[in-house]
Amino acid sequence: MEPARGRVFQRTRLHWMVLITFLCVMLTWAVFWPQQVPYEALGPIGAFSKHMVEHHSPLLYYGWWFAWSIHVAEAVYSLKLCRDKGINSLFSRFLWCLQTFLFGIASLSLLLKYRPDPRPKCR
Repeated sequence: MEPARGRVFQRTRLHWMVLITFLCVMLTWAVFWPQQVPYEALGPIGAFSKHMVEHHSPLLYYGWWFAWSIHVAEAVYSLKLCRDKGINSLFSRFLWCLQTFLFGIASLSLLLKYRPDPRPKCR
C-alpha cells in the first residue's frame, strides 16, 4: 500500500512557479512575437530582451528549443525517478512528470530529495 498522495507528491514552491512561468512566457513572446513585446514597460528586463531580439535573434530561437528540450528530458527522467523510488501511483507519476515539464529543475530537485520510507510495507 502506497503512502497518501500528499506525501508522495510535493508541489514546487510558488516563487519558482511564478519566476519560471514568467521567463518561459517572456522567451516565447520574444522569439515568436517580438514586435508585440512592450519592452519599455518591462524596465531592465525589457531593455535586455529588446537588445537580444535586435542583436541575437537566432540565439533566442535556438535557446527556446534547447530550453523546452531540457524540460522534456527532465520530465522523462522524473518518470524513471518515480519508478526507482517506488512511486507506483499513476496519478502521482503524472503530477511529477507534468510539474517537472512545466517547472524543470525546481520540481526535479524535490523529487531527487524525496526519500521513500525504507520500512517494508505491511500487506
